[in-house]
Amino acid sequence: MKLVWQRDSATVRDVYEALLGRRKIAYTTVMTMMKILETKGYLKKRRQERAFVYRPAHPKEKVIGKMIREFMDRVFNGSAEPLLVHLVRGKHIRERDLEKVRRMLEESK
Repeated sequence: MKLVWQRDSATVRDVYEALLGRRKIAYTTVMTMMKILETKGYLKKRRQERAFVYRPAHPKEKVIGKMIREFMDRVFNGSAEPLLVHLVRGKHIRERDLEKVRRMLEESK
């Protein structure tokens, strides 16, 4: 998704070549993942000559929100608390990010 967002649209070949520069990956793996993202409604495709061109189906923020909700439902039975506790205890959140969250919580009161 990140690569498609960065480019606004991309073919499987575009994504494959970009990923191949970072790590070894099979073309069919990229194709399968993009089909899954399309099936889930994250990507839309249109035929352009001999290839499909994929583009985001929704703005980045909306897609990320939906992915996070699906993850929380699947892993934490819909609760954000265990996720947040894990992130804080595991030191996965930087202090400046925690401060930003504190300010947001205060503003929402």
